[in-house]
Amino acid sequence: IEHAPQGVFRVVAQRGRFHRLADGHSQRTGTIRVGGKELPAGLWDDVLAAVKQVEERSGKGFGDPKNPLLVSVRSGAKFSMPGMMDTILNLGLNEETLAGLIELSGNERFGWDAYRRFIGMFGRIVMDVKAERFDEPLEARKHAHGPDAKDTDLTVEDLKALVVDFKQVVREDTGREFPTDVYEQLDLAVKAVFASWFGKRANDYRNSQKIAHDLGTAVNVMSMVFGNMGDDSGTGVAFTRNTFDGTKELYGEYLVNAQGEDVVAGIRTPEPISQLKDEMPEAYEEFLKIGHQLEAHYKDVQDFEFTIERGKLYMLQTRIAKRTAAAA
Repeated sequence: IEHAPQGVFRVVAQRGRFHRLADGHSQRTGTIRVGGKELPAGLWDDVLAAVKQVEERSGKGFGDPKNPLLVSVRSGAKFSMPGMMDTILNLGLNEETLAGLIELSGNERFGWDAYRRFIGMFGRIVMDVKAERFDEPLEARKHAHGPDAKDTDLTVEDLKALVVDFKQVVREDTGREFPTDVYEQLDLAVKAVFASWFGKRANDYRNSQKIAHDLGTAVNVMSMVFGNMGDDSGTGVAFTRNTFDGTKELYGEYLVNAQGEDVVAGIRTPEPISQLKDEMPEAYEEFLKIGHQLEAHYKDVQDFEFTIERGKLYMLQTRIAKRTAAAA
């Protein structure tokens, strides 16, 4: 697909074996300890080599304070397990790379919003801080703008204060500072996403869907694209057909000026994908074209996640869609 993100590599665990594929090549295997707590010897060196390749492809540097490469760390199991595995966005941010992100984007609010999101997500998924510990200061800041205020009503000063609050929460609940070394962030995030395969939520889902527990999962490390850069950006989920009655139409929902977590968390009411035709017509037309290509290629209805950054459409992932008997 033309507008795929500029860099991605996969770290794969299957049947007790690990593989790392960087841009589709350079494969290496090793053994994992039961429970997924340790990565095999040599795998981290492969990850570092893959990061270098993504840097070359994107023209950015991981941890570079002037031109920072930020990544998402997400799962990629053989069978779709929607919402069961963990994802971490905006990884690679610290005080230095934040300054570079703001300088490059020219958008201070966007930079601080990305940073507070990263601390909250990383703190919850990787450092085992309870979600409500981050929700409390966030809701307090929103409430100061009125009872119906949304996250988009938060000012730059609000977001700066939330970064301070979130770091204090991490300090109090874990006994350590929030990690600022981007390679430590990546190491911990990769391990956390692998570990989410063994979590109760994922385990229960596999039992209900009769998915084998020994298949394992991949960890995909992708260069970030941002749906929270303003009113010409957004994120959402969509299907190539209506999953209730099978009508051949682009079906789904999205949020303007948001990241993927906002859609699944329900913090704002999303808009139907049909409205995108009026708000961002060029992205919508490209969306239709790509949807047809994906359905033709996989010969089945597709369920995909997408981000629009400053009017440009990026496809993040696609999978076979689940649908009703009537739609099938």
